[in-house]
Amino acid sequence: MYEAVVMGLSAGGMNVLKTIIPALPATFPLPIAIVQHIAPSSDGYLAEYLGQISAIPVKEAEDKEILRGGTAYLAPAGYHLLIEANRTFSLSIDESVNYCCPSIDVLFDSAADVYRQNLIGIVLTGANADGSKGLKKIKEGGGLAIVQDPLTAEVPYMPQAALNATVIDYILDVSQIAPLLARLGKVGEGENNVRSIS
Repeated sequence: MYEAVVMGLSAGGMNVLKTIIPALPATFPLPIAIVQHIAPSSDGYLAEYLGQISAIPVKEAEDKEILRGGTAYLAPAGYHLLIEANRTFSLSIDESVNYCCPSIDVLFDSAADVYRQNLIGIVLTGANADGSKGLKKIKEGGGLAIVQDPLTAEVPYMPQAALNATVIDYILDVSQIAPLLARLGKVGEGENNVRSIS
């Protein structure tokens, strides 16, 4: 049974988030932690905007905040976002990873340690390889890996790097991701073989 979703994206990410997050139902049960590469000067507008058009709450993650089901959390500008063993967030101002702060790999690595096989990792449009090592770690821990089809990505380098790094369970157009997540979130309510969902 899946317990959390982690999502990473960079260049072209705004349009992708506008497609995925508002398409999730208000009953979506899992927390979603998101790293979107953003400038250090960003002011939190993205979370506010997505919250206005989505059925689930969207906010910037706060240090020591407990992850709550059915909420999407974005990493704030200038901070790495990590998930601790007690299912709370921590924010770090450590050096950039993959030239990025926040870094997707940092989030994915910490989440993989906590959730192991109960984690869904998603890599989307972007211009570097951030997220590919983290998604590989999620797969090695038994989690589920989803990647945007590079052919449909505004910037294909990041999803292609993820495809090159590990075995991917689903390679999807952005429009297919929210419906899949909605179904995966129902595991334990009568859906057994989630790996066969198309």
